[in-house]
Amino acid sequence: MPGPLLKDQTAVITGAAQGIGFAIAQLFVDEGAHVVIGDINAEAAQKAATELGDAGVAVGVACDVTRGDDVDALLATAAQHFGPVDVMVNNAGITRDATMRNMTEEQFDQVINVHLKGTWNGTRKAAAIMRERKSGAIVNLSSLSGKVGMVGQTNYSAAKAGIVGMTKAAAKELAHHGVRVNAIQPGLIRSAMTEAMPQKAWDQKMAEIPMNRAGEVSEVATVALFLASHLSSYMTGTVMEVTGGRFM
Repeated sequence: MPGPLLKDQTAVITGAAQGIGFAIAQLFVDEGAHVVIGDINAEAAQKAATELGDAGVAVGVACDVTRGDDVDALLATAAQHFGPVDVMVNNAGITRDATMRNMTEEQFDQVINVHLKGTWNGTRKAAAIMRERKSGAIVNLSSLSGKVGMVGQTNYSAAKAGIVGMTKAAAKELAHHGVRVNAIQPGLIRSAMTEAMPQKAWDQKMAEIPMNRAGEVSEVATVALFLASHLSSYMTGTVMEVTGGRFM
């Protein structure tokens, strides 16, 4: 049998203390990776890392992805504990939903900064390390909202669409350096946040899904694993939808 897909690789995942990010971290560890969890909440990051294993397997670090210095420190921690980053997953995100009429400038800026600038920081900082080593995989988390736009999410939809454009541009810049950059667009994924939706909103979204169910965080994680591993060695600049067929 072939060995683990990410054996002895160093993976850095932002926003990984919970939800999709944590599911990705769990699967990466199962596939042989050493994982560094970056999260705005230092305590949550450290707790998540402890759940994954001892310090030889995973470490948790406080990281504000909107600050380049924080991302530098995150990557330096990875190098110190496990070696230079092989896989970077830019997953950190927030929501500040409101109709455009009611959304404040601060709410718009917060979402753009965390998602778009945060992904830019993670991509460029990891790429600077990877290009010197002529290898590496970067996985950016976009969203179906970036494809079709959602009411009450002009900030989030704009940021997630921007991540797609950024992914493609970065992929073109880095391909000849042996670095691949791809994106994932999840649809309705079951989580504490989505399950807190009003039933009417949940039912409306479910009616749009041909597979007639919400996705699980593990189903996003397996796609992240595919894009991080040699299984996708001839793929860069791609956007993979994990949506149950919603808005095909």
